[in-house]
Amino acid sequence: MGSASPADPAVMIGGRMLRDRWARRGDPAERRGQPLVPDAASAAPVPRALLPRATVILVGLAAAVVVVFGLAAARSVVAPVVLALVLTICVHPIRRRLERRGVPRGLATGSAIVAVFALLTGFFAALFVALAQFTALLPQYADQIEAGVAAVADALESIGFGAAQAETIVAGLEPSRAIEIATGLLGGVTGVVFSLVIVLTLLILMAVDATYGPAILRQLEPRRPDLVEALAGFTRNVRRYMVVTTGLGVVQGLVNWLALVILQVPGALLWGLLSFICSFIPNIGYFIAIIPPIVFGFLAGGWPTAVAVIVVYGLVNAVVQSIIQPKVVGGAVRLSETITFVSVLFWALVLGPVGAILAVPLTLLARAVLIDADPGIRWWRPATGDVHETKELASEMSAEARAEGRAARAARAGRRRSR
Repeated sequence: MGSASPADPAVMIGGRMLRDRWARRGDPAERRGQPLVPDAASAAPVPRALLPRATVILVGLAAAVVVVFGLAAARSVVAPVVLALVLTICVHPIRRRLERRGVPRGLATGSAIVAVFALLTGFFAALFVALAQFTALLPQYADQIEAGVAAVADALESIGFGAAQAETIVAGLEPSRAIEIATGLLGGVTGVVFSLVIVLTLLILMAVDATYGPAILRQLEPRRPDLVEALAGFTRNVRRYMVVTTGLGVVQGLVNWLALVILQVPGALLWGLLSFICSFIPNIGYFIAIIPPIVFGFLAGGWPTAVAVIVVYGLVNAVVQSIIQPKVVGGAVRLSETITFVSVLFWALVLGPVGAILAVPLTLLARAVLIDADPGIRWWRPATGDVHETKELASEMSAEARAEGRAARAARAGRRRSR
């Protein structure tokens, strides 16, 4: 094949594209009359990576697996530490406001710690009372629950499940199993108290150390400004998310509790507390919180009560978590729905129930340390859900697609008329 002539249309189009590209970049070489495309001799050598990209990815994944298994193995220690860290971040502004009003630093720190510990103690006391009431209440509906379990077993066998498989599936629905779980939780008061002691001790230590937090960040800022900025943004976002979610969770739990009391659903206090706890679990918490009141509402009042529970929970969840919370929290989270859902499953697997409740703060911490603190990979942030700037590009692309569609339809119409 012969070489392309200068008048070749492909060469002309390619040259025009190169000139337009360099003109948009505003390269100074063009203004000096130098060639637009440098030759091979003058081209700067491209640095070669020390390791292939595939090797780097595999090594990174292997390190991540080791870290995850280490966190899971030490969950009894890591979970209280993370909980204490989040609580310390949330109460830090209270201590600073007290100091600004002239309260001594030690008294301000102690007041914030006592307030948080009082709230935790009150919550666990209410949970203990609710579990005790549930343990006493469950035997009253044991016969109805057993009849329902038998109906579920028959339905499973009718759709093709074997008798052994159906028995295995419904074994966990037996009321005796629920009584054992509730009794085990009540019998684990010593473990709960021990966890509270650990959290309180960590709160005291972290709150004392947090008094030097701003000075430490100022020392780090000249050397690691991106890391300091990422950590500061993480604390602001986590504090706003947790405070808003806690307030809305209290409102959601109270409204659901009052509705269940009016509907005369057994165990209303426990289900209200469950609704409050599950408000911290995005996407999944609503379905966890609604199942028990539906079951006991059906046992106590039949289908009308069960439908009323579904309607009340649906309205409260739609108003609080779908309308109010996104507007109040705003850009504090900026995680995609997929990443939020996966983070709940992931952290629940690694750290247990505490991981599910603190899934969003943990994910924000991971993004702050791994992405926000490194300017070289900060461009990954839109892929995690921070699409504030991406929305403009998406709107432009949609407008371009609509314009191309109109042009294509006009062209087809013109060809049909010409025929």
